[in-house]
Amino acid sequence: MKTYKVIGLMSGTSLDGLDLTYCHFTRTLDRWEYKIMNSKSVSYSPEMKDNLKDSIHLSADSLLILNNTYGEWLGKEVNTFILENDLQVDFIASHGHTTHHQPMNGLTYQIGSGQHLANTCRHKVVCDFRTNDVALGGQGAPLVPIGDRLLFGAYDFCLNLGGISNISFEKDGGRIAYDIGLANMILNHITQKIDLNYDKGGALAKSGKLNDQMLEALNNLEYYRLPYPKSTGYEWFTEEVVPIVEATKDSIENLLHTSVHHLCEQIAIQVLAVKSTSPASLLVTGGGALNDFLVSTLKSKLGEQVNVVVPSKELIENKEALVFALMGVLRMEREINVLCSVTGAKRDSSCGVLYWPN
Repeated sequence: MKTYKVIGLMSGTSLDGLDLTYCHFTRTLDRWEYKIMNSKSVSYSPEMKDNLKDSIHLSADSLLILNNTYGEWLGKEVNTFILENDLQVDFIASHGHTTHHQPMNGLTYQIGSGQHLANTCRHKVVCDFRTNDVALGGQGAPLVPIGDRLLFGAYDFCLNLGGISNISFEKDGGRIAYDIGLANMILNHITQKIDLNYDKGGALAKSGKLNDQMLEALNNLEYYRLPYPKSTGYEWFTEEVVPIVEATKDSIENLLHTSVHHLCEQIAIQVLAVKSTSPASLLVTGGGALNDFLVSTLKSKLGEQVNVVVPSKELIENKEALVFALMGVLRMEREINVLCSVTGAKRDSSCGVLYWPN
């Protein structure tokens, strides 16, 4: 029985940093099993965070230069991770960092040059998991649902609370998934006004009060009325959401409190509309699962109809990197790793570009 030994790399829209997850995968009777062996999170320096945040505004030349330098930086971090833990690695599976996501224009772009990464860390690399799906007419997102199906199929719903909230579930024999909308992206944007990276445990949000006008404006965003499959990203956030936040003259606590209620309302609307069992089970991962006030608010809005499951901190922090590692394994096996029922593409596909070190 073959064991794949893979490092998954993930950098999300919340800009918390780089997640490195060393995983072992084995398959028995068409069932994949995993074990997280080691993990590490590397916070971005203020300069790196600003570069990534502002990358959407760069010229083509500057963006390509950032793509290469970020790829080299990823390779150096991989090398450090391998040396610190004396790891035996088959290959690296890297999501990169999304700078542009405009599937309606046939465009998605994740920086972190696979060749520069491979040359720096001296290991094979699988990356660029989204482009092929967009070329097939899909959204190129969400991608994690293949892992939800193969690794976490015991749950009725899988909810990820990263910068964006996304959900996946089985319906009529197919996997359905889409970006619901906001999560940590709006919360971190607000806390950065007082030089905090995030609201630990949701303590500030819990102490606030609801701003009805802001809540109404957020709930009326056109994106929420679009049918799935759908996905969104930083462009939507800056163009549609940030102006609402900036136009609301209120305390940081109230802005956070209102934002938490908004995103939990939107999640509850989606879950309650499609659940077929009672109580249904909802697995919650991503950084938002560590926000106690957010989780308690979500439980309140879902009520007894849904059992909210918050797993170990290890899984919460590493699930996305774990799934991209699995996607790399499936690509190596030339098996389906992106589902058209999720993205709206013409067909299922095996996505990812391979790079060998030179």
